[in-house]
Amino acid sequence: MALTMSDVDRFEASRGRLEAIAYRLLGSASEAEDAVQETFLRWQAADVDRIEVPEAWLTKVLTNLCLNQLTSARARRETYVGQWLPEPLLAGDPMLGPADTAEQRESVSFAVLALLERLSPGERAVYVLREAFAYPHREIAEILDITETASQQILHRARKHVADGRARTEIDRDAARRIVEEFLAAATSGRTEPLVRLLTGDAVAIGDGGGKVPARAKAFEGALAVATFMRGLFKPSRAKRALAGGSPGIWITTANGGPALVAVVDGRVVGVMCLEITAEGIAAFRNQVNPDKLARANRRWGASDHGDPLLHAF
Repeated sequence: MALTMSDVDRFEASRGRLEAIAYRLLGSASEAEDAVQETFLRWQAADVDRIEVPEAWLTKVLTNLCLNQLTSARARRETYVGQWLPEPLLAGDPMLGPADTAEQRESVSFAVLALLERLSPGERAVYVLREAFAYPHREIAEILDITETASQQILHRARKHVADGRARTEIDRDAARRIVEEFLAAATSGRTEPLVRLLTGDAVAIGDGGGKVPARAKAFEGALAVATFMRGLFKPSRAKRALAGGSPGIWITTANGGPALVAVVDGRVVGVMCLEITAEGIAAFRNQVNPDKLARANRRWGASDHGDPLLHAF
């Protein structure tokens, strides 16, 4: 049955929310877009006049598509080259979704998206629907074909898994920016000691090159190891400039609601480094350099003016 313009408009009114759900479930903007498009095709093939609550129907279809995708993604990530990290979303991207509550903001943070990889697909779905979109357990149960009691129990487990990996409290945005500026000054000083002082003792640095860009297969762990790596990363060299296609300009911005550094060469984003900053210091650097996971960031970056970079690396 062909869709009317009214039917298309009803779907488009839900597209933003569906994309935000799919992104939190999958950790990939491109896969989220594909899942939403497949949901539209299902909507197009359905007898929409018989669907009493379109929002609930669309959410159920999308969520189950994402659950299937998560199951197959686990198998693919076993053969992924190096570390797997989510795809970063730069400030203002509508796929970030609602940010009215602390739970909504945290659910899309790069740190929590990385932690959600530890959850089972079902745990991840319940956590996202409840924490980020405030769905009542009754509706979550209907979407996932489980009982309300099961939904509550799954949420309890999921929250515990996430909380176990989030032992520290982050600091406010202005303070975080000052620390990022201090980090850049220390990283370009050529000395390790100033960097160590900015890090937590158990700091980690993780890079995702996807086999397309060189990135260490294992994370750097501990303040000294991370500081030594960062000092080397920001040390100028002809080889690095050749690899990046030039000397990257570095901007401080936000990605997934948290502080980030964006490296840009000739208008092209070549890396997004998300920093996890806590009251104790910088706890983690998650550096996305896989070009396949920077396409949306590139579109977002190219659509706005950013002024001059703080510095040129390499």
